[in-house]
Amino acid sequence: MAGLLISRRNLLLGAGALAAAGWPLRMAWAAGAEEAPRGGRLVVAADSEPRTLNPAIVASNGVFFIASKVIEPLAEAMMDGEGGLAPRLAKSWEGSEDGLSITFKLREGVTWHDGEPFTSADVAFSAMEVWKPLQNLGRVVFANLDTVETPDAHTAIFRFSAPTPIQLIRNALPVVTSVLPKHLYEGTDIAANPANKAPVGTGPFKFAEHRPGEYYRLTRNDAYWGEGLPKLDEIIFRVLPDRAAAASALEAGEIQLAAFSQVPLVDLERIASVPGLKVVTEGYEALTYQLVVEINHRNEILADQMVRQAISHAIDRDFVVDTVFLGYAQAATGPVPQNAPQFYNPDVKPYSFDIERANRLLDDAGYPRGDDGKRFSLRLLPAPFFSETRQFGDYLRQALGKVGIDVTLVNNDTPAHLKAVYTDHDFDIAVGSPVFRGDPAISTTILVQSGIPDGVPFSNQGGYANAELDTIIDQAAETIDTEARTALYNDFQRIVVEDLPLINVAEWGFTTVASDTVLNVGNNPRWPVSSWADTALAS
Repeated sequence: MAGLLISRRNLLLGAGALAAAGWPLRMAWAAGAEEAPRGGRLVVAADSEPRTLNPAIVASNGVFFIASKVIEPLAEAMMDGEGGLAPRLAKSWEGSEDGLSITFKLREGVTWHDGEPFTSADVAFSAMEVWKPLQNLGRVVFANLDTVETPDAHTAIFRFSAPTPIQLIRNALPVVTSVLPKHLYEGTDIAANPANKAPVGTGPFKFAEHRPGEYYRLTRNDAYWGEGLPKLDEIIFRVLPDRAAAASALEAGEIQLAAFSQVPLVDLERIASVPGLKVVTEGYEALTYQLVVEINHRNEILADQMVRQAISHAIDRDFVVDTVFLGYAQAATGPVPQNAPQFYNPDVKPYSFDIERANRLLDDAGYPRGDDGKRFSLRLLPAPFFSETRQFGDYLRQALGKVGIDVTLVNNDTPAHLKAVYTDHDFDIAVGSPVFRGDPAISTTILVQSGIPDGVPFSNQGGYANAELDTIIDQAAETIDTEARTALYNDFQRIVVEDLPLINVAEWGFTTVASDTVLNVGNNPRWPVSSWADTALAS
């Protein structure tokens, strides 16, 4: 079966090539999508129910998975061609030489699902009132956004108070520019607006209903601006938090698709032999996940760099790759993945697996073993998002026990985990799974930058502060020259690896299992979190 070409190369190559490429300003749907049949209901496994369906506030894959079919960004990632972006609500964009402005030409004839026209006022409102002040990623990308001018209904000019790299903005467009309807949000408490749970967008599908614990239902937008799109009549996201249940539902024909490795890796070989099912590794090239150990630097023991170094030396990254990920990952060397050559620094020196070195560091740090063999105790909160993060938590407890660190596992559900780590700081170490999204400024620097407000998910809530690192992050955010900006991020990686505000362990991609009847699966680098306008069912 062609879909069963699963390998470390297939899962991890691609995102770097995407990020390094130029960016064409042209429409791009999958080749052959126009010929795909129209109609039908696609039933998809969903392993969670996000607290919000507003990606303009929470830019996360759990939200995008459902909401990206309803709410559109200015541009989307593209798999092939001479670059890596396909226009969506923006037809084109051009940055000034001084980095102080970017002009977007917007698509005409687009309407919101309630019939109101889409205009530049919606883009200006989303940027100034939502992305910049509220969004977990946008507040970094648009930190220097001063104003958005709207000289006409289909032009939006972003003006910055300091030079802002066009490279950064282009890399960020698919992730941080989900546009909201101004007429539904203006004058309201944006974070509490009912449209966050029943979104109104311009996308190929309309939000129809959500039955908690059962499903989300989306229906065709007959007024969609994409000619001949969408192909499907309806998408049902069936809530199946148990991954074994997702595999069984696929085999029974109750669902037709499960993304984000919801079918566990250990079941892939068996599931691939089931007639009518296919395993697809494409579609995650711009979604490199990183397995990290998050550290609460408020703990005086963990504030000691030697202790953090010892923990890093105690982790056998190759064992984690082979045992937790069954080889479908690779050991991390630092905060930028190796499949991102535009930014990756090959000169960083990762910590080797060295139990003797770990023990010496802990002794030298002043934490000798007691009579019971224990040095000190830590509370570990593994992220519940994936089986791999939970499994790594079990491994980490055992690995640290071998160097005398007594670890207590605290397993929470997703809401409790997010609150404990990112709001209450009620942890010593945690297992996290941030996503590298093509540019360090979009989702990586926030993991180590100081001054992040409490409650921002997937950010530095461990209290780490490094003035030199903060300066580099700030400089890179305003450096227009690409080579100079890359040099700054090389320094960024070196400092993170040396000082260990967090510990990078592995980086991985995902798989999709789908019925053979599902067409156009995995045909863009962010496929699971894109619009699925051209996804179809064979007749």
